[in-house]
Amino acid sequence: MPPLPLFLSLFILVYLTAYFVLFRSWNPVARPEASSCAISILHGTPATVLAALALLSDPSPSPSLASPNSPAQSLVLDYSIAYFTTDLLHYLAFSPTDLLFILHHAATLFVFLTCRFGARHGARAVLSLLVLAEVTSACQNAWTLARLRRADSGVARKVLDVLSWPFYAFYSVVRGVAGPLFVVEMGRFYASGKAEGLIPAWMWVSWILVVVTAIFVSVLWIANLWVELYRERKGKLEHKVE
Repeated sequence: MPPLPLFLSLFILVYLTAYFVLFRSWNPVARPEASSCAISILHGTPATVLAALALLSDPSPSPSLASPNSPAQSLVLDYSIAYFTTDLLHYLAFSPTDLLFILHHAATLFVFLTCRFGARHGARAVLSLLVLAEVTSACQNAWTLARLRRADSGVARKVLDVLSWPFYAFYSVVRGVAGPLFVVEMGRFYASGKAEGLIPAWMWVSWILVVVTAIFVSVLWIANLWVELYRERKGKLEHKVE
């Protein structure tokens, strides 16, 4: 069986198991989102490790951001395509008005699919971005699950209280500093013409536009969370003083 349908079946199976078994007692609003977290856990850290290994084991004599995709790199792309397809179906089914996430997943799939089946080059750039995007995944999923259960669980409230600022700081550094620095390097490489004849200009330009937009939205998201955290902590301090 080709890897992509196999991975897609795996993510769908895990999602359905989480929805109908693992989180069956959760409230109807949190249940789908928790199931989405389940497949995100299955994707995030494994994809980060596998992508890093695929990059380190690149068989190209002189690896570059325009190198042909190796079998290992293509396998990681298949794995991520399966995840984002499943999660996109989740949003279409349960949150059809959440256009931001729907567009994000659709754009991400465009990047993965064109790299995997279109150019068949450039996985070194795309997987580097994947590592930067998913390295915070474990923290984010723990934070999300705690946030979903904070109204019903004292443990969840404590986990959320402890985890919030370290997660926000980690996410801010990765998305606000490391990500933009890599995109600048990526833009310089492709603009120099080193990928000419390997990756069409319209393709790498669209990749950069998608990534820049995703980083911008991520920075806005984490900035809003920092403001929310500041207000919560300030409110608690004022309450103690009173």
